Parts: sequence; structure tokens; C-alpha cells
Amino acid sequence: MDRILVMRSFVTVAKVGSFSGAAKQLGTSGSLISRHVADLEKQLGVRLVNRTARSVSLTEPGLRYSEFANRILDEIDDEDEKIAQLHDRPEGPLSIICPKWIGSLDLGDAIAAFSVAHPKIAVRFELGGMSDRTYDFLDSGFDIAFHTRDLRDSSVRLKKIASLPFVLVAAESYLKEHGELTHPNDLNNHDCLVHANDPVWRIGHGHESTLHKIKNVAFSSNSYIALQKACVHGRGIALLPSRPAYDDLMSGTLKVLLPELAVPSRSLYAIYGPAQQAPRKVEVFLSFLTEWFSANPIPAFE
Repeated sequence: MDRILVMRSFVTVAKVGSFSGAAKQLGTSGSLISRHVADLEKQLGVRLVNRTARSVSLTEPGLRYSEFANRILDEIDDEDEKIAQLHDRPEGPLSIICPKWIGSLDLGDAIAAFSVAHPKIAVRFELGGMSDRTYDFLDSGFDIAFHTRDLRDSSVRLKKIASLPFVLVAAESYLKEHGELTHPNDLNNHDCLVHANDPVWRIGHGHESTLHKIKNVAFSSNSYIALQKACVHGRGIALLPSRPAYDDLMSGTLKVLLPELAVPSRSLYAIYGPAQQAPRKVEVFLSFLTEWFSANPIPAFE
């Protein structure tokens, strides 16, 4: 027995004073309404209504239960409406998680800008601690997770937010001591600074691109910021995100290597719950970030 459905049938009978009238209001049959009331009486062990050929009246227990059921149903309807409004309004808590290397770069700036632009949304932004299973972020209470992999998983939805440009760089001090890099294959003859999650470098675009598993790892870290600092100090060649390296490139502290080949960008993806329609706060967030990255591009370095 669906207790809420049965209570709603009984309350409607109490209001209109007949099974047929309640059935018409609820869009069902009088026999079904009568059965609902009978099931409720059986469940409670008391008679709730007096039935006559022309009308239905409440017994004393029926009057009391009608008041109780009305109150319960009103609270349920009120809460349903509040939840629906919460889904449709861009406000409330929004929990986001991403790998450390992404969150400490462009994404951190974009989310900070979003928080300022939407003060009614309370942002919780955590770095690291992500599982290999795509959907685990939902079980951990997060609304959105970020990846740079094109995930194909029906348990979540995916949206491309931006492309993150990367550059192959070295400090002038390193190049003076070890010589210029003239071909990707020469990476084996140089000291390289490697991210722990990125041991294979792709150089070039399209069919001309080549993969290089770095063998001479002089310095490794799970932080691109740490790799950039080591690179600035002349420790070796690094593959870095363009945005944090921008100032060092503009000042000449770092130099782009093999500019004629370039390095492919990494796509930044947001993944979120599989619901047919995402909450409004999620839609607003994803739209804002897409526009932010579009409005704040990093120029190409040559």
C-alpha cells in the first residue's frame, strides 16, 4: 500500500464528501478511491468514514486522522516545491573536485571568478583524492569533477570546457650548458623534468606527432608548479601548461623549444551526474567556466 497515495485519497474524500467527487478531482475511479479508504481503515483498525447512499461523513477518528493527514501532505507538498525551486535556482552548495595539477592552474582562477560572480552559490573546491572510477565523485558528495581525459561512461555526463595549451621549454642557462634541442628524438640526450602522471610526451600535431617515453628523468613531481621552478633554475627541459609559464616565457627566463612542431593542447572536461536535466547551479557554473576560458585565452608562443 502506497501510504501517501492512500492518505491523499482519504483527505480528498473528506474535503468533497463523496468517493465519486474525490475520484473526479484526482482523475481516477470511485472504486479505487473506496478501496484506498478501506485499506487505510484496515491498516489503522478503525472506521474513518460513515458511508451512505448519497454521502460520506467522517467519524471522530476519521476527523482526527483527516487533520493529521492534511498536515502531513501539506508539508510534503511544501518540501517538494522547495526542492524543485532549489533545482531551478542558481544558489546553494556546489561541490567540485579535480586533480591537483588542474586545480592549481587555470581552473583555480576560473572557479574563484565564478564564486565572486555568484555569491549565492557556496563553492566547495577540493584538489586531489580522485578515484580511477569515473562516477565515484558522485558517491563522495561532489556535483562536478574535472578531467583531461575524454571519458566515455554512461553513468555520467561530460562537457568540454576548454583546451589547455602546453609548451616544451627550457631555461637559457640550461641550453647554454647542454645545447639546443633540434629534434624530438634528442630528448634522450637531455635532462628532462617529468610530471608523475605524464611520463610520455607527444610532440607535434596530427599525423606528424610523435610519442616519446622520457628515459632521462632528472627531476619528477606531481606538481607542474614545482617542475616550472626546477626548469627556471636550469635543471632541464620540461613540458608545462602555458598559462603559469606565461610570465617566464615573456621575460625570456624560459624559451620555447621546437616551436615549429608545437605541443598538442589538453582538453579540459567537466563531468557531472546523469540526470536528464542538471540543476540550474551546475548549468550556470559550466556555462560560466566555458565563457571564462574563452575570454581569457593564452597566446601561442613561438
